[in-house]
Amino acid sequence: MTAMTFLAPADKAPYGLGTADDLYRLPRDRVVLPGDDRYAVSRQVWNGAVDRRPAAIVSCETAADVAIAVSAAGEQGLPLSVRGGGHDWAGRALCDDGLVIDLAMMRRIDINSQTRVATVGGGARGTDLIAAAARYGLAPVTGNCGSVGMAGLTLGGGYGPLSPRYGLAADNLLGAEIVLADGRRVTANALDHPDLYWALRGGGGNFGVVTAMRISLHPVHDVLAGFILFPWAEADVVLRRYAELVSTAPDHLEIATGLIPSPDGDPMLFLAPTWCGLPALGQPILDRLRRFGTPVVARVGLMTCADLAGMYDAEVVRGRHYAIQTRWLAEMTEEAIDWIVAAGSHRTSRYSALVIRHFHGQPARIAPRETAFGLRREHFLVEAIAAWEPGNGVDGPIHRQWARRLSEALAPIALPGGYANILGPDEHEQIAHTYGDNIVRLRRVKRVFDPDGVFSAIPLPL
Repeated sequence: MTAMTFLAPADKAPYGLGTADDLYRLPRDRVVLPGDDRYAVSRQVWNGAVDRRPAAIVSCETAADVAIAVSAAGEQGLPLSVRGGGHDWAGRALCDDGLVIDLAMMRRIDINSQTRVATVGGGARGTDLIAAAARYGLAPVTGNCGSVGMAGLTLGGGYGPLSPRYGLAADNLLGAEIVLADGRRVTANALDHPDLYWALRGGGGNFGVVTAMRISLHPVHDVLAGFILFPWAEADVVLRRYAELVSTAPDHLEIATGLIPSPDGDPMLFLAPTWCGLPALGQPILDRLRRFGTPVVARVGLMTCADLAGMYDAEVVRGRHYAIQTRWLAEMTEEAIDWIVAAGSHRTSRYSALVIRHFHGQPARIAPRETAFGLRREHFLVEAIAAWEPGNGVDGPIHRQWARRLSEALAPIALPGGYANILGPDEHEQIAHTYGDNIVRLRRVKRVFDPDGVFSAIPLPL
């Protein structure tokens, strides 16, 4: 494919390769083009396997900047993508031969401690919001990894350690400021553009560029949390006991489990509990977890939400290569456990991992049609995360196939669809069922607010 370039009027040439007229209204250092010294670094995202070459990367500081960039892309007929945290493993923040709107400069956060509401810039990450809210003894619902962008996480759903008590990240979205494909800047909430507001809570960034969000905060400062690690040889027993315990888990308790590599690369079964109620009530449950097997490590205690968000930092290595497969399971059955244990025992890379999250409590009590998020019944989210260090390129297909094999093995016992935030663009069968009956309304909202299909973020079957 021949790379597209921006065409500049003959009397304007400050950008070297040229640009659309609108971009001349932005400072030169905000626009990175192929050939610029910063281009190689500017096009990097979390997943080192993503290698896309945009025609331009535009750093935006305000919603007005975003509107300029959207207009420029439309003027030139270029593909458009939006980068917030840049953490989507499929690399949809970047588009080949198109214009990338980079929101990294838009990380301002304002906290209203009286109403417990945060106004969050479109480029803010989970750790940014956690730190800002903690000053007031408050906490947001974020994902398990603090480096993920809040906008992308929230718009696609957002499972997290506080979710059983306070809902998905999307359930805590009170409103958003969004730049549409025609350059208009609108506010979407329960009163203004309510259909768009509904679609943003689970339908992803498929309707425009979210430049700011209003997010509910909660009176949480410390949580009882940590890691308990068991030898992988005990995975079968521990997972069966885990399944039994979480079948009656209260809203205050979330337990993630799965496989992480030890420092020498051997697989370890982990339990990562989070109790966000009175510590004295949660401690007996967490003590019970230690007795599920013979722990190699058991580090559980009071910690801040910032410490909780950083627990996975050592495993989420920027620049490593990744591919992810995901399934929804109604139950953690013996068959499911057998497949998960087998996959963990036959990894193709020492860096690969498995993560299981239990969806229950408050988000499971929300009516399916209240938001665009497609699955409101209790379930388990399974992620097979293939990870490997970059090399000569021959190992990638092997590791991807490892994750795919587990997904295919679980498919006959899985619920239809999958978590859109981590579904790959080629998972057409799952994508078709991800939003359930909500897809009809989502399509209608898409036709109203983005009829030309300018924006594409998480998968949306149209």
